[in-house]
Amino acid sequence: MTAASEPGATAAALLEHFWWGSVFLVTLPLAVVALLMAWFVVPAHVNEATDPVDNLGGILSVLFIGALVLGINFATVPNGGALVAGLALIALAAGGAFLIRQRRARNPLYDLHVAARRIFWVAALAGIIVFGSLMGAMFIGQQFLQNVLGYSTLEAGTSIIPAALMMVVIAPTSAKLVESRGSRFTLLTGYVFCLLGFLCMLLLWKEGTPYWQVALAYAFVGAGVGFAGTPASHSLTGAVPVRRVGMASGTADLQRDLGGAVMQSIFGALLTAGYASAFAAAISASPDSSKVSDSTAAALTKSFSSADALAQQYPQYASQITAAARSSFLSGDQWAYTAGVVAVLVGAALVAGCFPGRERERELLAEYHAADSVPEPASGEHSS
Repeated sequence: MTAASEPGATAAALLEHFWWGSVFLVTLPLAVVALLMAWFVVPAHVNEATDPVDNLGGILSVLFIGALVLGINFATVPNGGALVAGLALIALAAGGAFLIRQRRARNPLYDLHVAARRIFWVAALAGIIVFGSLMGAMFIGQQFLQNVLGYSTLEAGTSIIPAALMMVVIAPTSAKLVESRGSRFTLLTGYVFCLLGFLCMLLLWKEGTPYWQVALAYAFVGAGVGFAGTPASHSLTGAVPVRRVGMASGTADLQRDLGGAVMQSIFGALLTAGYASAFAAAISASPDSSKVSDSTAAALTKSFSSADALAQQYPQYASQITAAARSSFLSGDQWAYTAGVVAVLVGAALVAGCFPGRERERELLAEYHAADSVPEPASGEHSS
């Protein structure tokens, strides 16, 4: 493509910048509105007691998680370094302030003394990795099915059915396995299946991949979540006192919401970076690279959808652009699947090294129950 293609590429680049700017401009006011509503609308007392709700802790947690997720998503945006640095500083400041607040609050939103219990924090992190990996795999997989294999939206959506079926079928077996072999064994079993799923994606998902290989990877990941989901939730509720059961329930939801948001953001950022790197290399290796303007190269390397839009504007180059975009996407998704393999291995190592075996797990749960049976001091201070 020559300089004649610059108007279309420039328009695509402007449209992309406009889209990111719109996302930021819409997200920021919504976040402010949510913070104000939390402060003024959430009742000052919970139903079960007269202790005040820790609204300040809630606001700090929103700032921390929001800045963290947005920072990861903006990490691959061109010229977004200053914004990412600002979001990182906000996340660090809000996260630190949240920890300080939870240690000092009379009725903390998140009891750090309870959260420090080994069964609780290991199960929480293990669940975040498992559920986040599932959602990250779905996020990247849907794009792979539609962009590379040419599936329709309906076909891509129904392709994940094996994952759902395996979760439903295996969940009852997981509950029995927790009782007979303990949570650590069951969690590790789930991690093995998640690892097999990501290895299938990494090694088998190529251009022209038959559906049975897609279904196999999804089935493995679904089985992994089916095995690991039950012990993760069981450990959370079993490791907290009755007065903190809401914290356990909220953490179970956090595993899905935070895990999904973080892992999708990481996988998406890696996919974008890998795609851009591969397409830039393809342009440089082309004998006609000198004819490709900077604005055109920016549009081609920005995303698969941007390249596809450019291909529609210039049908004489459509086949070359589409082929290069698919090849680059396959390079990018390898980065994402590799990250999934690494995340699963790290989670498995965490569970294997830090989560107690069945007998020790029962002993710790009994110790927690005995400690929680002691009445709290009248001053409201936490006991260790």
